[in-house]
Amino acid sequence: MTQLTTTEAGRAGLRAAARPRGRRFGEPNTRLAHTVMGLGIVYFTIPLIWIVFAATKSQPDLLSTPALWFGNGFDLMANLRQLFSEDDGVYGRWLVNTALYSGASALGATSLCALAGYGLARFSFPGKRLIESGLLGMVMVPATALVLPTYLLLSRLELVNTIWAVILPSLLSPFGTYLIRVFVAESVPQELLDAARIDRAGEFRIFWRVVLPMMRPAIVTVFLITLVATWNNYFLPLVMLSDAKLYPLTVGLTTWFNTAQQEAGTRVLFNLVTTGALLAIIPLVVAFVFLQRFWRSGVSSGSLK
Repeated sequence: MTQLTTTEAGRAGLRAAARPRGRRFGEPNTRLAHTVMGLGIVYFTIPLIWIVFAATKSQPDLLSTPALWFGNGFDLMANLRQLFSEDDGVYGRWLVNTALYSGASALGATSLCALAGYGLARFSFPGKRLIESGLLGMVMVPATALVLPTYLLLSRLELVNTIWAVILPSLLSPFGTYLIRVFVAESVPQELLDAARIDRAGEFRIFWRVVLPMMRPAIVTVFLITLVATWNNYFLPLVMLSDAKLYPLTVGLTTWFNTAQQEAGTRVLFNLVTTGALLAIIPLVVAFVFLQRFWRSGVSSGSLK
């Protein structure tokens, strides 16, 4: 009986010792983290909720009714019809321009980053350290600081006020290159590449058949970052473009907003700006939802390998 009691007491002691000792102190930290995250969610969600309600209002209701509730009527469809008919339907042109700039920039930048990042991670050549140091330095430089020299360069090439003035600067992504370089160095085993070379596979075939599938999470990340950055880019197209037919949504909607302010609301544009802004969000949401499954499958396949 005494031996059984001693054994049970020993087991209880082992269970007590196995419990995490910092749990009592971790619970307040967890609550604090959840509180901060909750406040962050509210902070970032309120503008989205506001734009949803604002897109359903006419201009008088937009200026007179509560911000986070519907107006006297549901005018979303009327706003959409007016949005695509205002200024001879220029909003549709802006939407196509934005999709073109963002899609071309995201595809081009992702391709260049994948090739450059893989080369920096798995090849040795003179000047590699210098290139990597320069790459880190370029990550630290804000993009707006490069707009003026980029404008002067493209002006000499007579590319200002063309679609190339927006697409070409967006193809260069130092952060994307460095991200893929780190990902390849950590996730693509050198032994796997050596085995492929022993099997007489060429470098391009190794990259296309072996490395590229394993790089899928990093590639999707760079693609989404570039897509969102180009879609939301305002300063670069503002400086490079003067033809309203070449504007992206950011510059075009800002032009409408400034016009409405200058005319003191006499021209019905405020409701079109809010409706156009809501419509501009939808493609990005669709892109995130669609590419998320490739992201997850890439992470899973990489962990299995």
